[in-house]
Amino acid sequence: MTPDQHKAAAAALFAAEQSGSQIGLLSRAHPGMGLDDAYAVQAALVAHKRAAGRRVIGWKIGLTSRAMQDALKIDTPDSGVLFDDMLFADGAEVPKGRFIQPRIEAEIAFILRAPLAGADVTRDQVLEATDYVAPALEILDTRILRADPETGALRKVTDTIADNAANAGIVLGPQRHDPRSTDLRWAGAILKRDGVVEETGLGAGVLDDPATGIVWLVRRLAQYGQGLAAGDVVLSGSFVRPVEAPPGSRFDADFGSFGQVSLSFAPG
Repeated sequence: MTPDQHKAAAAALFAAEQSGSQIGLLSRAHPGMGLDDAYAVQAALVAHKRAAGRRVIGWKIGLTSRAMQDALKIDTPDSGVLFDDMLFADGAEVPKGRFIQPRIEAEIAFILRAPLAGADVTRDQVLEATDYVAPALEILDTRILRADPETGALRKVTDTIADNAANAGIVLGPQRHDPRSTDLRWAGAILKRDGVVEETGLGAGVLDDPATGIVWLVRRLAQYGQGLAAGDVVLSGSFVRPVEAPPGSRFDADFGSFGQVSLSFAPG
């Protein structure tokens, strides 16, 4: 893809979010699209959002589980940018029409008290820079069709990355934990939709340790001369399958002693 094509794709994604109308697969429009192209589109999309007055509050890491990587035939996570308008209060109701095809994931959020940067960052440095960890829900959405209506081809990882890693919202639970005294590998959640258990999982499903995701992100950002800032919220990756969130649904994630977090969607 050319720089002009990156910008055009980003403009189309930004317009799709505003209108609630999905665009076609970028991977079909640009068959040679690679990961660098996808992140270039994402960067241009982030620039659109900044220009519209949105403030960056952190990052999300996705595709951290082996099952999701196998499904998309990749061997690496992906990342996207969190903005201030994506943050919902625990127990909030998402307004009707806010998202196109929302889904919910449960994960652990890291909130930083110090910056993190460098290609050689370690797990210990991640934990030292973290103010606290908290239970979280991530709202996924897609401004790109999940499947091409003509060929049936499914969305590819390049589509997802370009679309800001399908990033849409975040809910933080009120509990706060020191990651240095909490075994995050065993911090798990029972995710219910309308009182029915839909998914369960453990933190170990995220690269064997949620902190490993933060290490991966910092090292990836270092390739572009970037890093994480003090105060950033970082979603470390889901350890459950995404669950569809139709209008009128309610989600409750029980992390046991780690905490609880909930969210509902207004009726259609």
